[in-house]
Amino acid sequence: MITITDKSQCCGCNACVQACPKQCISMREDSEGFLYPHVDTSLCVDCGKCEKVCPVLSQGTPSRPLKIYAAINPNEIIRLQSSSGGIFTLLAEQVINEGGVVFGARFDESWQVIHDYAETLEGLASFRGSKYVQSRIGDTYQQAEAFLKQGRQVLFTGTPCQIAGLRRFLRKEYDNLLAVDFVCHGVPSPLIWRKYLSEVSQSHSTASITSVSFRDKSNSWKRYHVKVCYNNGECLSQPFYDNLFMRGFLADIYLRPSCYACPAKSGKSGADITLADYWGIEHVRPAIDDDKGVGLVLVNTAKGEQCLDEEKVNLIETSYEEACAGNPSLSHSSRPHTNRDYFFYHIKRGRSMSESMQLISSTHLIARICRVIYRKLTRK
Repeated sequence: MITITDKSQCCGCNACVQACPKQCISMREDSEGFLYPHVDTSLCVDCGKCEKVCPVLSQGTPSRPLKIYAAINPNEIIRLQSSSGGIFTLLAEQVINEGGVVFGARFDESWQVIHDYAETLEGLASFRGSKYVQSRIGDTYQQAEAFLKQGRQVLFTGTPCQIAGLRRFLRKEYDNLLAVDFVCHGVPSPLIWRKYLSEVSQSHSTASITSVSFRDKSNSWKRYHVKVCYNNGECLSQPFYDNLFMRGFLADIYLRPSCYACPAKSGKSGADITLADYWGIEHVRPAIDDDKGVGLVLVNTAKGEQCLDEEKVNLIETSYEEACAGNPSLSHSSRPHTNRDYFFYHIKRGRSMSESMQLISSTHLIARICRVIYRKLTRK
């Protein structure tokens, strides 16, 4: 029976909920906004299936990619709509054109992030672009399994821990499954995302959100903007380094506890292909860097290699060391911010995001001053 006593030991993949034959496990949101399994012990028969499918309890073996590419989708419109090189769409279009199904993360009507599937080319648009929030996986593992058993091609995309959860849930290899993850920095709290949207929308109280982009690169891929638009025609657009939500995310303040000791990095997820931005491409292959986005493609299996159609995508082979230089999250987990708990302390007491961020910044500064004073005193 799944019992969570240490929250760093649960990645929230939902595999245990979907594997339970008695349907006695539900996911409940904690005070930080993350979902954790709760077992109804009156229904549990101790079959152990929940523990067998857990990607934290049963971790994969680290592995190196077979091949690594810098990649660009030649369709400039799709590349602009994508976070990096537009490679997800190329893979997804192939699956849809073969009558298959594509799973990915999209926004719901409240601009929260959920997992869903699409069976049409038009349906792929909602999956494009990064969503820097942990998605609700729901029952999509069960749905994917049903499609696989029908013999349909399935492309399932998700975070490394979600792909690891899918692999554990399925318990067998399917030739018609293509599992794709991405280089993950960590997943921020859905609670903090809701709070951010609420606070930035206060000046638009009579308007509703019509679109959200975490990675608007209309002007630049490397200096992308976070953009929220409303039905009154107004938009809030900020460079990521000025955006409050992104600053907290990149500073590792409100990531899920398991992200600080990720169970699925270094190829342990079981993904056939891993995608990312090829950060640092200007140093590796400057000739292809036009600041419109270059994808990093790590091919982990022979199946993954077979899915890359060189006639449809521009591929340039590079090395693992070159890829890691700009993407340390390939193999290293994020480190928890020194004042992470202090941030949530203020959030739980009703302070705004900006107030909470300022308070922990002040605390961090005071701590640094104290350390400097201590070092000076101890030198005497």
